Amino acid sequence: MTTHTANRPTERAGTMWPAPPGALRVRPLPRETAASYLTRLAAAYHQSAAQLLDGLHITATGTSTGPPATEIHFSNEATRRLSGFIRIPPAHLARALPRRPPPAAIGMAHAATARWQAVQPALQPLPACTACTIRRSPHQAVPAWIHPAPDLPRIMICSRHQQAASDPRHPAPLDIRPVPELTRTHLRTRRRPTATSLSWASTITTRWYDHHQHLHERWHTRLNRIRAANPHIPPGPASPALTCRNLITYPETLALATALDRLPPPDAHPADRLPPPTRQPPDTSFLLV
Repeated sequence: MTTHTANRPTERAGTMWPAPPGALRVRPLPRETAASYLTRLAAAYHQSAAQLLDGLHITATGTSTGPPATEIHFSNEATRRLSGFIRIPPAHLARALPRRPPPAAIGMAHAATARWQAVQPALQPLPACTACTIRRSPHQAVPAWIHPAPDLPRIMICSRHQQAASDPRHPAPLDIRPVPELTRTHLRTRRRPTATSLSWASTITTRWYDHHQHLHERWHTRLNRIRAANPHIPPGPASPALTCRNLITYPETLALATALDRLPPPDAHPADRLPPPTRQPPDTSFLLV
């Protein structure tokens, strides 16, 4: 494998790590994927992820197509070597990057190994705010990919820089300055809705949106504003109406979830104690008029 010898870490006998610590500091973003961080770290040294792993004497298997489609899993020894190179303690690195269970062959391996693994589309990370990424990696502007919070809609909003992401098919976060209600809703959500109410609310607003009902005119206006401010949104194969759907309905979804949490509990009769998926949601259309 060809590498840039001027930037490639070299092995030094008698040291704790197979490679000396790197000179450039690249900090991970909260909930950033390991593949995204490794790609940004390698770009700071003008290398590919494969070249950096080779320089750290980490054997990688599998096929990498880059984030968000693939993730990389490290063995304990590989994590130790990467931690020493970036000068971040393993415990701090583990808290920054999301903990995804590695394959058994990697997690139990004693050698410095890593494996690239495909990520299902529904679980793929979202593009991070570009301004926040540059602050964490000032040496090379490379996109970062992070996972949204698990107990909120699959959306990420940076209220400081007015950027948002809701679909991994977008190559970059979206400029949401033309739709300030998205940021206002994000800032006002101090109490997160319960998982059950959020699931119901997402189902209801998605159905309304797909069938052009209720608040369709409001959502249609938001979509037009987002498309005008973000010409980089790919026109296909999935249309912007589909890839931006969760973001467009975000304020109403949270409002409906909050309203569902405030509804009185159902009757205590045993017949009414059915699991939420088997019950019909209450008529809450009047809440969003």
